[in-house]
Amino acid sequence: MAGAIVTTINLDIQNRTCTGCNNCVVACPVNALELTVANPVTKKKTYNVLNGKAVVIDEEVCNGCGVCLEVCPQRAITLTTE
Repeated sequence: MAGAIVTTINLDIQNRTCTGCNNCVVACPVNALELTVANPVTKKKTYNVLNGKAVVIDEEVCNGCGVCLEVCPQRAITLTTE
């Protein structure tokens, strides 16, 4: 597409601040976030589960709407665009 502007969305979740409350996962309108757990049977919350993050971001799905930022009580999420 000629003249199209490509925007790169960078969503970062600070795993030292994130409590795993799941607010961002529930609020995401495109289901780009997933809270990982160590034991799927007990659903016990764990941190530093996958690549150092408790909440996993599907960067191909995230549209950069910022809803997750608004619902995070710990302000653990940052969003930047390039």
